[in-house]
Amino acid sequence: MKARIGVRIRSVLTALALVVAPGAVVLGTAGDAFAVTKISHATATSMFREVGITWSSSGNCSDRYNSTCTSFEQLNLATAQGAQTLKRASGCALNITGGTETGHASGTYSHWNGYKLDYSKYTCIGNYIKTNFTYIGLRGDGAPQWKSGSGNIYADEGNHWDVLYYNCGGC
Repeated sequence: MKARIGVRIRSVLTALALVVAPGAVVLGTAGDAFAVTKISHATATSMFREVGITWSSSGNCSDRYNSTCTSFEQLNLATAQGAQTLKRASGCALNITGGTETGHASGTYSHWNGYKLDYSKYTCIGNYIKTNFTYIGLRGDGAPQWKSGSGNIYADEGNHWDVLYYNCGGC
């Protein structure tokens, strides 16, 4: 009986992911504390276009295995939704310069694992973050950080914003 319930829950989660984001994949099982929904590069770019978010790369490419590219392959659905939430709430221009491509710091909540995006620094978005979120001090590498009400972390890395999305930011 327990196995049958687990299979049903997994089926429902998979169906829900396909309704929320076609092409998405749910990773994890019913017993996992936190299942993450991964999306493709194509799904992410469609979501970003929908709200007017742009992206760029120094290599003008999207290969996940090339550090000069900006890739969204295996991005968490909540991360893409968090970017949409930021765009809608701020009304500011957003340009993504870093996604899930290789070349970023490793760790559980990393770019590679789909939790982070880098944004170009624009006055509008910087003012929005500093006005609407709570300053929480310096990160280990010295980057000043702000925390949104939903718990996402915005770090000013000097030439760009490094954003850690634990969730979609209230989507």
